[in-house]
Amino acid sequence: MDSPFFAGIDVGSTTVKYVVVDSAGALRQKNYVRSHGRPSQTLLPLLSEITEACSPDSSIFFGFTGSGGERIARLFHCDFLNEIVVQPRAVDRLTPGAENVIEMGGQDAKFLVLGRDSLGSPFLVDAALNDLCAAGTGSFLDQQALRLGIPVEDFGDLALEGRDRPASIAGRCTVFCKSDMVHLQQIGAPLAEIIAGVCLAVARNFKQTLINKLRDKLGKRYVFQGGVANNQGMVWAFEKDLGLSPGSLIVPEHKEVVSALGTALTLLHWWDSLSQMSPAQARAFRQLHKIRLAPVPCLDP
Repeated sequence: MDSPFFAGIDVGSTTVKYVVVDSAGALRQKNYVRSHGRPSQTLLPLLSEITEACSPDSSIFFGFTGSGGERIARLFHCDFLNEIVVQPRAVDRLTPGAENVIEMGGQDAKFLVLGRDSLGSPFLVDAALNDLCAAGTGSFLDQQALRLGIPVEDFGDLALEGRDRPASIAGRCTVFCKSDMVHLQQIGAPLAEIIAGVCLAVARNFKQTLINKLRDKLGKRYVFQGGVANNQGMVWAFEKDLGLSPGSLIVPEHKEVVSALGTALTLLHWWDSLSQMSPAQARAFRQLHKIRLAPVPCLDP
């Protein structure tokens, strides 16, 4: 039998992502798909992608993470891993030495502070989460793009056009933000300046609600990850609000699948530790991380 593969699957609020790594830890395959409220239906064809990407004679071990991952893991009688716990391993792989991690997802936001132990291995020092307020999330930016009548893919470029004179917009509450945007449109403010103001408001809200909670534990190197990190307007806004020099906010490769990568790398780490496990623990690992593809009920609404 060939060497095994390890698949981390991140079921988020608006997307499903996966990463496959081989036994050497090399990334072999990844994908990022919007789920449109149907995560289990979105996942099923992705499982076929994963199996096709791996050698037919190899075992594939699976782990789930993300806000929607726990119930999907139960559906497949598989293991669920906390996304905050697995992230340090992936962040260290993508951006060695990173200390402050900004992550913005579809409906939540996180700020992690990482440290290193005496062997140089990364660990989580502390984390601050925001999953209660929509302001400062990817879905909020999607809503504002729709309100302004522009594709969300153009949001970042337009923000950069208006960065010299960003409009003043409240960011602590979605209602106030929308009110400010309506007023700015009524008085004829340029669209690019409104969008730049929205990006700055989101970055300011993130700093006030998350980063400032951990101000006494901050390191020096900032990383920006998650799907929102594709938005260059948000990269600019964070650099401006945090007082970072242009280009110093690190946006890593594979930024949109960090939790999935961390899950896959954690499975690999456990696999490499099998020799130190008891026979019962080794059997449990093999059973808990193999997906049963028998017909199962759909959990989508």
